Amino acid sequence: MADSWSDIFSAICERCGGRCCFEAHPPLTDERVALLRDCMDLHDRVEFKGYARFTTGNDGYCIMLTHSRCSINGLKPETCMAGPFTFDVKDGIVEIYIKTPAICPLVTLLKEDPAAYQSQFETAQRQILRLVRSLSAETLKQICSIDEPETEKIAEMPLQG
Repeated sequence: MADSWSDIFSAICERCGGRCCFEAHPPLTDERVALLRDCMDLHDRVEFKGYARFTTGNDGYCIMLTHSRCSINGLKPETCMAGPFTFDVKDGIVEIYIKTPAICPLVTLLKEDPAAYQSQFETAQRQILRLVRSLSAETLKQICSIDEPETEKIAEMPLQG
């Protein structure tokens, strides 16, 4: 069923229209930028405002959102792959949060289906740890200063380990 989770998640995301992509500035690691640069021209798509991130279009949505879908689904940033889970880092501990259904309709499915929840939670843990371990302390501080309302803390894990 794991392969079909991706299809189910994508369908829910497409119906949502990309609410999580509005005013989103997912952090980009140097590795992610290099991967993307191999596939496309990043001019006017990536900016540095405290950290490397995607720009938004005139409509306020992530520049990579096209027709309610991520145009770089296979290469999207770690935080996007981790959704609807997000994170904060405090004193060497990575705190994992889940967004509310009002922010992400995928949460409803995840809370109703333990297998789907576990599958996406494991993906989120891997992606979040990959991201935070590849960023400097100053960059992490900048990213973690961004307020993320409507989330619920669900787990903690050590940053190192």
